[in-house]
Amino acid sequence: MVLNSKAPEGPLAEKWDKHKFNVKLVNPANKRKYDVIVVGTGLAGAAAAASLAELGYNVKAFTYHDSPRRAHSIAAQGGINAAKNYQNDGDSVFRLFYDTIKGGDYRAREANVYRLAQVSVNIIDQCVAQGVPFAREYGGLLANRSFGGAQVSRTFYARGQTGQQLLLGAYSALSRQIAYGKVKMYTRSEMLDVVVIDEEVNGKLEKRARGIVTRNLITGEVQTHAAHAVVLATGGYGNVFYLSTNAMYCNVTAPWRAHKKGAYFANPCFTQIHPTCIPVSGDYQSKLTLMSESLRNDGRVWVPATKEIAERLRKGEITATDIKEEDRDYFLERKYPAFGNLVPRDVASRNAKQMCDEGRGVGSTGLAVYLDFADVIKRTSAEAVSQKYGNLFEMYEKITDENPYKLPMRIYPAVHYTMGGLWVDYNLQTTIPGLYATGECNFSDHGANRLGASALMQGLADGYFVIPYTIGDQLAQTKPTPVTTDHPAFAEAKAGVQARTEQLLSINGNKTPDEFHKALGHIMWEYCGMARNAEGLKYAKAEIQKIKKEFWTNVKVVGSGEEMNQALEKAGRVADFIELGELMVDDALDRNESCGGHFREEYATEDGEAMRRDDEYAYVAAWEYMGENQPERLNKEELVFENVKLTQRSYK
Repeated sequence: MVLNSKAPEGPLAEKWDKHKFNVKLVNPANKRKYDVIVVGTGLAGAAAAASLAELGYNVKAFTYHDSPRRAHSIAAQGGINAAKNYQNDGDSVFRLFYDTIKGGDYRAREANVYRLAQVSVNIIDQCVAQGVPFAREYGGLLANRSFGGAQVSRTFYARGQTGQQLLLGAYSALSRQIAYGKVKMYTRSEMLDVVVIDEEVNGKLEKRARGIVTRNLITGEVQTHAAHAVVLATGGYGNVFYLSTNAMYCNVTAPWRAHKKGAYFANPCFTQIHPTCIPVSGDYQSKLTLMSESLRNDGRVWVPATKEIAERLRKGEITATDIKEEDRDYFLERKYPAFGNLVPRDVASRNAKQMCDEGRGVGSTGLAVYLDFADVIKRTSAEAVSQKYGNLFEMYEKITDENPYKLPMRIYPAVHYTMGGLWVDYNLQTTIPGLYATGECNFSDHGANRLGASALMQGLADGYFVIPYTIGDQLAQTKPTPVTTDHPAFAEAKAGVQARTEQLLSINGNKTPDEFHKALGHIMWEYCGMARNAEGLKYAKAEIQKIKKEFWTNVKVVGSGEEMNQALEKAGRVADFIELGELMVDDALDRNESCGGHFREEYATEDGEAMRRDDEYAYVAAWEYMGENQPERLNKEELVFENVKLTQRSYK
């Protein structure tokens, strides 16, 4: 299949405005005749559902939570980027575009990224109008701080809980439309399949997404829902690693089931490891905790200068405050003087791992580095630091029982975000017409590495300012006749979901879904995590295939399908994670280069940086499902760079 991005022709700065003019429109009276399903109610989903309803469409919104406010978007801490240039420090739409393309190691589509930078300025106005309490300077103007991969201050924030405040804004807009009757909200409902039908278009049959199959998580009832278009906004798949900063409920099921119905999955091996997370402390853990990247504005990252000092630290003979300044290695400041501690996440994470591999890690396990606030506290005050980061410091102390005002934080990289996802064109439409993907569940904007404070930007850009325009182009070509679940494809999809449920319940093996998930996560982290090589990836693929075989013969799912059954929910999600894990390994094995979060040890520069191979791998890898236990087919969207020069990334 030829992948057509549908990116408009013409100058970069004019593409989006030109595209908005050229897309087909649905007149206001007809909008009331179209139904749209939105799956997921985080920032991308809530913003899309509210905006589409405001335009006049009839929206059905689905979440597996008991309230849209519980979406994982609330966990975002540090801020949201926008090219407002309030600090008058040289920022611009083009600079945000360039930083994002460069930060993603030149593996993103130029047109999509520039559009993201363009609409970023509108997002802030929208959120302020909704009452989002962004931090302000003394004179009342909105405040900014810096994030990794940028030399300007463009990040707007609400202390350390920016995601929560933005979601409350989107939730208020969504609630308004629910009250008006334009959005019908389905809580505690998990999407388990996409319904695709053959529809006559211009005299020939074409596949169209026309609904979904869901399971009520309270009663177990399997239901079908029809619509003229389906929008997925279900987040990322970081929990394939078992331990991540994602909420434990986060999963890949919705996009993966769409993938198996014909939606291509793009760049699955592009996963982000966040450098500032609280280290693992034991086998009993089921998730990890993020410490916001914003802390690297004022915190300094260091390790002991020698292995001997590090060993004394780990044995408890000395504490961090006993180590003299000349015996500390501020390795990011030393190696990257231009950006210092604010290098992009992939660079910071690899360097932290390198320090620990050299034996200079701290903490009882040796798998941590220090993030020290002594200098900023001395320069300003503990109170000033508390005003900016107080809730983060409280969170750290509650988890570790250490006071970060007196001792440096211990941090270590952990899985945080996934740049891969469903392939989408410029309209955010997947390879299944009528099925759209927004936010983290698509691949479109971040290339091989996302810059900090850009996830919230993308989610709200897609939901508020992109999908409301682009979905109309498809709907305008669809007859505004009512859609129902009478088509045989709905009964077939429902039967497939029920059969899978019965299969999981009938195995009655000896291992819980969590045991399989943990085993998969260990393989993924060790061989498809921060550093990868061909030998390890081949081993991982073989091990994942063993896990899959044992899962379908030995998993134990208690209870029944006609009740609340969290073991059943988890089993279905783990089964999807296992299949995704194998595809991630295949993708990493196929991409014989290092770029962003994908670091192949065989492809590194002399000083240990990622070595891209633009002549062979400047493309989006879009994988096509070919059937059960069949290898997936690789399709390529060649990336064309007309406005930036492909260079080796340097933050020195």
